[in-house]
Amino acid sequence: MFLYYFSISLAILSSALYHFSAKSTPSNINFSISLVVTYAVALLITIFSSFFFPAPNGVLAELKQLNWASFLLALAIVGIEFGFLMVYRSGWNLGIAAVLVNVVASLILLPVAIFLFKDKISWVNILGIFVCLAGLVMLNWKR
Repeated sequence: MFLYYFSISLAILSSALYHFSAKSTPSNINFSISLVVTYAVALLITIFSSFFFPAPNGVLAELKQLNWASFLLALAIVGIEFGFLMVYRSGWNLGIAAVLVNVVASLILLPVAIFLFKDKISWVNILGIFVCLAGLVMLNWKR
């Protein structure tokens, strides 16, 4: 049960920190240079974390188990990073951009979740989707 709550808390706090950091990145720095430093630090943190989560069968055995998803994930991460750096530089508000992207991405993933991963969606979930859509309208409502 600890892992259940810890993992979602880590994801939420990291997401908030991510958006705060992306919005705080200097607007005059080159996107690529900024991300090279970001990924270099991330690589060091990941290598350090491997001491706490060792590969039981060795690194080479783990590498052999990789599939296309790791490479597509890398492409997605770079797209998210570049996208949000450009979003915030172009003047989007911190809270609105993050909510808009996450809600729309979730709506895009809904058919994938249902048909490919066989996730079950209840009527309460469907109602929640409509609440999210209403929220998007309200976020973008001109005052």
